[in-house]
Amino acid sequence: MATTNDIYAEMQRYAPLELAESWDNPGLLVDCGREVSRVLVTLDITPEVVEEAAAGGCELIVSHHPVIFSPLKKLTPRDVSFQLVQKGISAICMHTNLDAADGGVNDCLAHALGLSGLSMLNEEKIGRIGTLSCEIPLEEFLPAVVKSLGCSGLRFRDGGKPVHRVAVGGGACGEYIPQAIAQGCDTFVTSDLRYNDFLDTRGLNLIDAGHFPTENVVCPTVKAYLEEHFPE
Repeated sequence: MATTNDIYAEMQRYAPLELAESWDNPGLLVDCGREVSRVLVTLDITPEVVEEAAAGGCELIVSHHPVIFSPLKKLTPRDVSFQLVQKGISAICMHTNLDAADGGVNDCLAHALGLSGLSMLNEEKIGRIGTLSCEIPLEEFLPAVVKSLGCSGLRFRDGGKPVHRVAVGGGACGEYIPQAIAQGCDTFVTSDLRYNDFLDTRGLNLIDAGHFPTENVVCPTVKAYLEEHFPE
């Protein structure tokens, strides 16, 4: 039977830790030292997710967002990391390294939106640029985004251009608007955009499709990767 460390080693091959941003805290954040028969894959580890994993007999959760972020100074029963230890469930969290990895968050987001010919949006490898098979009006692209990502809605600004060369950034990537413009993109799909992002940006269609929808697209891919490498 596979161990938590076996799965952690394989996840590092998928999303190497050196790809993570310096401020980030990815890795094996809760290690209960158990053999693993079932894994739950999720975007976030919440108390409800811990209960779901425990009810499903999972010894390990693999998530995107870290369950521990700042230096831990106190641990109480209200903390999710405490609840994981109580249940004997380990946690592997792959964050900005999974954003940047080949086949990670941003590749999955680009493919979900039907983009091809992908290239990097920035030096950090967080974000991708791709093209649609043909140029389409923004009003036609917006409902396609909602359908492809399962959004309950979205916010957007019409930059006055049809959609063809599209930048994507899963999660909060508004800081990369200048790179999208500099690389000749007509559209940028990301999330958590600020009021001033919409107010000040010119010549670029901005689409805020939500943090969860733009990142949760990676979960089925992570699940498939684990099934392939740990068929048992």
